[in-house]
Amino acid sequence: MRVILFEIGDFPIRSYGLIVALAILLGLGVSYYLARGTKYQKHIIDVSFYVIIGAIIGARFWHVFFFQWETYSQNLGQIFLIWEGGLAIQGGLVGGFVAGALYSWRHKLNFWEFADIMAPGIILGQAIGRIACLLNGDAFGSPTGSNFGLVFPEGTMAYNTYGSQPLWPAEVWEGQWDFIVFGLLLILKNKTWPTGFIFLFYNILYSIGRFMLGFLRGDSPRYLFDLTAGQLTSVTVIVVSLLLMGFFYLRSKKVAAK
Repeated sequence: MRVILFEIGDFPIRSYGLIVALAILLGLGVSYYLARGTKYQKHIIDVSFYVIIGAIIGARFWHVFFFQWETYSQNLGQIFLIWEGGLAIQGGLVGGFVAGALYSWRHKLNFWEFADIMAPGIILGQAIGRIACLLNGDAFGSPTGSNFGLVFPEGTMAYNTYGSQPLWPAEVWEGQWDFIVFGLLLILKNKTWPTGFIFLFYNILYSIGRFMLGFLRGDSPRYLFDLTAGQLTSVTVIVVSLLLMGFFYLRSKKVAAK
């Protein structure tokens, strides 16, 4: 776990920024490959610019106001220091979703078809991105109360919160779950589904893992029913995704019947 990997002169190379950049590049590479033979491939690079900007804004907003507002309210100047870590993936997904939808509307593309193609690349990027969280010491778990767990070094948010107590490896397990979801989506793509289903499968599968692991998280306050903001967001995403799947399924049946 190293917040700063190395320095070039007086310029520090932070593990968080480097791994996130790698996650974006690999996720885009997979999306570009999966879009081969479609009209969407030429849009992958262009839409990525808007999606990345929207995702960063949404992720930072989510992290600051839903996860760490008590800290940032006392240090408002740190809100904009994103290179030091602190991007909530669910906020990033919301911001990226909005940006992608606006791009699709502007270029007269079918957003749901585009989203189906992008989904495996997105979850792969998330899986790699959790390595950044581990190295940076954020998205950490709560104390295990035993000798089992991750012990973070000084200078990380986890250490500042819990000291040298062993913590549940919530971010590690979430990254592993994301890799599993990536594999499942590739398998699901071998079957024909109504438009939008692959993207909605992604939302549901990721949210199930995020909800379950939320019980082990120690980096955010608890709200309704003692659930974290991430868990409440996950429940909302699952319900909305199931409703949309039902709508798309009935619509596909109606079209097939004509």
